[in-house]
Amino acid sequence: QVQLVESGGGLVQAGGSLRLSCVVSEINLSVNIVAWYQQAPGKERELVATLEVNGRTTYADSVKGRFAISKDNALNTMYLQMNSLKPEDTAVYYCRVPGYVEWGQGTQVTVSS
Repeated sequence: QVQLVESGGGLVQAGGSLRLSCVVSEINLSVNIVAWYQQAPGKERELVATLEVNGRTTYADSVKGRFAISKDNALNTMYLQMNSLKPEDTAVYYCRVPGYVEWGQGTQVTVSS
């Protein structure tokens, strides 16, 4: 059964950092693109970052230079390092493997000003 389990969210002051993790079951991350999304209150879920199999990364303009996506194939886990956090980064963050329908339960990130 495919499962994605996010963790690492929390409450942080503006300028702080958080590292989100997503443990994935039944999908081999070494041969798949991985991605993180965010859903702010009252807004649609939006793509934040992707990591391709060849190591190429893409980021939403709003997080470029502050967020970094990575993965550990041995642990089948993906990460989102979030630095210089801003109040507008407040959202529920979800991991996903594009091509699969499953989503994780999300992890809440709240950035106070």
